[in-house]
Amino acid sequence: MTVTLDEMLALRQVVDTGSISAAAEQMGQTPSGISRALSRLETKLDTSLLHRTTRRLSLTDEGQAFLAQARRILSAVDEAEEQARARRSSPAGRLRVNAAMPFMLHVLAPIADTFQQAFPLIDLQFDTDELPIDLLAQDPAGPGSTDVAIRIGPLRDSTLRARPLGSTRLRVLASPGYLARHGTPASVEELATHHRMLGFNQPESLNRWPLRGAHGDRLVIQPALLASSGETLRALALGDAGIACLSDFMTQADRTHGHLVELLSAHAVEVLQPIHAVFYRNSQLAARIACFLDFLGRHMQAQAWCVR
Repeated sequence: MTVTLDEMLALRQVVDTGSISAAAEQMGQTPSGISRALSRLETKLDTSLLHRTTRRLSLTDEGQAFLAQARRILSAVDEAEEQARARRSSPAGRLRVNAAMPFMLHVLAPIADTFQQAFPLIDLQFDTDELPIDLLAQDPAGPGSTDVAIRIGPLRDSTLRARPLGSTRLRVLASPGYLARHGTPASVEELATHHRMLGFNQPESLNRWPLRGAHGDRLVIQPALLASSGETLRALALGDAGIACLSDFMTQADRTHGHLVELLSAHAVEVLQPIHAVFYRNSQLAARIACFLDFLGRHMQAQAWCVR
């Protein structure tokens, strides 16, 4: 049978206080409970640890040797608990965050320095993937594993914990330079016949644009040019290469400065893409993850593009 920390703690308190009753009072237990803990300990070790007389208790040689080891173990546990409490109040350690490149560039990278000034003991590691990573396929403790991933759009992994951060609207956009050469479409039907549309090679759901017409509430486009990244499509749209459908979080500044213009707003259907932080379903969220999500959530809520 394995010796427990409670049994070692009972022995230490009895020796330090000089009596079972005093140890019981300090530990908030009954004297009989402390006596039973000592008896279990001696049974497990198959040796006597204490000389018991009517007036005093004293350690046997075996008890002295065992207590010296027990003190070191209990001290290490106390130190570990103290460090855990300190990390909770001052989060520390490496925090590995995964997100698609557009979200990384337009949302995470701009707040990284401010976050690390607020939490200097946290070492950020940013990783990017255009397709959602599979946290379930990773070893949470393995090298290069992800602590938290930012996902845009509907969630699929019900076995992961998710925290909603906000939503972002989709808009159909083009540059003034493109419109000067090709004209501004007056109807949804003109897009397919007179304009060059830019789309995603996957997933195909991103090529269903939020425009109302004879086709229904979503327009399925036939892209003239495909890309895997929203940031690539943004660069193409800014370079006058065609019309794209992109999220507000990555185009807010472009629209504010007139570099991209919303098209067919009278025909637009409001489509909001939810933004979630997903992480492993731990019973207690690590302090470094919790403080990062709180910080990110506050930042997003203050942005014009974020729909609460």
